[in-house]
This record gives sequence, C-alpha cells and structure tokens, in this order.
Amino acid sequence: MKALPMEIARPYLLFLGDVPDALAAKTATGIVDWRKDWCVGQVRLDGCAADTGLKDMSISEGSAAGAKTMVIGAVNAGGRLPDHWVDSVVEALNAGLDVASGLHVKLGDVPAIKEAAAKNGRQLHDVRHNSMTFATGKGIKRPGKRILTVGTDCSVGKKYTALAMDKAMNERGYTSSFCATGQTGVFISGRGLSLDAVIADFIAGAAEWLSPATEEDHWQVVEGQGSLFHPSFAGVTLGLLHGSQPDGFIVCHEPTRSKMRGVETPLPTVDQVIDMTIQCGKLTNPGIRCVGIAVNTQALDDDEALALLAKLGERHGLPATDPIRYGMEAVVDKVSAEFGTP
Repeated sequence: MKALPMEIARPYLLFLGDVPDALAAKTATGIVDWRKDWCVGQVRLDGCAADTGLKDMSISEGSAAGAKTMVIGAVNAGGRLPDHWVDSVVEALNAGLDVASGLHVKLGDVPAIKEAAAKNGRQLHDVRHNSMTFATGKGIKRPGKRILTVGTDCSVGKKYTALAMDKAMNERGYTSSFCATGQTGVFISGRGLSLDAVIADFIAGAAEWLSPATEEDHWQVVEGQGSLFHPSFAGVTLGLLHGSQPDGFIVCHEPTRSKMRGVETPLPTVDQVIDMTIQCGKLTNPGIRCVGIAVNTQALDDDEALALLAKLGERHGLPATDPIRYGMEAVVDKVSAEFGTP
C-alpha cells in the first residue's frame, strides 16, 4: 500500500468546535485513544458537548505549548466546515500552525483560509481528498487474507474494532496490518484512504488498491464504513465489501439504539447483518464468513455487558466481545480455528 504524504507536523492541537455530542468529535477522540502522545491539548468553542480529556487551550496557548498542526477533530453530516469555525482556522494559521482536516470541504476552497495560509506560509492538509485515480473493481480473488469490520449502523466501533483486532493478531504472532478507510484512521495510522470521498464507480477499485495482493499468510484488517442497512451510506459499504473481498468479517453493534444514526430507519439485527454481508460478499469471495461480534458496551454496566455478550455468543455460535473493554483474543482464537495459526 502506498503511504499518504504524511508530512503533517506533530504534535497536534485538536479543534472540537461546538459539536453537540461526543460522536461528532469521533475524529479527535480516536486520535487521543490511539495517539495521545501526539497531542498537546484541545480547543473547544462555547457550547461544545464533547471532551477528549485533553487540556483545554486557546489556539495561542496551543502554539506556545509546541503544537505544529491544528487538526479539525470534529465531523458533521455532509462533512461541512461551519462558517463560524473559519475564524478559528484563520487564527491558527496566523499563530503559525498548519491546519489538517478530514472534512469533505477543502480548506483552500474557503477564501479567508486560503489567504491566511498563503500570508503565513502555512500548510493546509485535506486528509479526505487525494489526487489519485482508481480503476474500477475487477473482483478477481487475490493472494493474502483479509478481515473487514461491518456494522449494524454508523459510528458503532468499526475503526476501534479493526485497530484492536490488528493489534491482537500481531501480538499473537500473525503478520497483520491495519487498512484505514476514513479520515480518523488515516490520522492514526499515517496511511490509508478516505473511501467516502471516492467517486462511486471506483469505490470497489479503491478498496482493491487499499488491500492489495500480499503473501498468503499476511492478514489485512480493513476498517469498515457505514452499514449495508443505512439508507445514506450503504453504497459506500457495499463497494468496500466487494473491493476488500474479506475472508472473514466482524459485526460491530451498539445495543442501546433503536434507529440508525441520522435517519428514521430501524436498526437491523446482528442476524440480518451477518446474512446480508455473506449474501453480498459472496460476489467477490465465495468463502466469506463471520468470525466474531464486537459490541460497544459503554452504556452498560459490567454485569449487563457480560450477559449481553454471552447471549449474542450463544445465539450465533461466535465469539462476542467489547474490543476496548475485554479485548479481541476470543476472535483471534476463532480466526485460528477457521484459518490456521500463524
């Protein structure tokens, strides 16, 4: 896999804006969870309901603390840059910081930001955008093995599950690598591709490029996107499934939701996701199978979490775990049983 030009200077100052909830700051939260040592603090505007746990700073304080780049660590529907955030971006550029963003809008397309960057000689990094062109997907089975995280909804832990699975497999002696498909994963890993910014016809081809042919014993753990059942994002999810042609997949689930995020569509069951993923995934890998269930149990106490995981595991005959709370060892055991030990 070709590494992105990650000349993004560290350490980071994370900008959270005034997002309404923690999920809207998942980029910043993900960076802190996996790369806290790269961060000096966070900037929050009045009314911000998210908190990464880093020290609150003004932009000038962040610059004085040694920050090199302000990362826009918040997301919203459509990946827009709210008008009232522009002043903060300009302030960061005037303070001598570069600015990096995972939003759909390009920073340099905002005249005030473009002017401030040029005046101060600072860099603008649009992680979600790339200058590459991709072929259409071919669906030809390629060497190597792959695991894809899939979801009952958006923002249920697909990235965290993939990162935790990659870590657990490497610790077990497998040769494994994490394939980032979203902006936060790219910030964390230093390589990858924001798949939802690829033109629709080329999503499967981009996923093939992202998880190329490798040695037969090399595992690529691919970060999932969206959900096959989400009316807004199922197209990206399906293209990723076809292009990554996983040998195994892990279903990610948040048990307290009744509707999918941002829409009125009811949440699908784990059974439905397993069945649909196999049905659709067989197009490019007839041997696709589910190897585990990853549940975000943050809203449950320990007894409730363990009871739910036991129930799901028994129902599906699969290891069920919370990757952050209980680790991924049981899922690695399942992979070993299905595909062999390293």
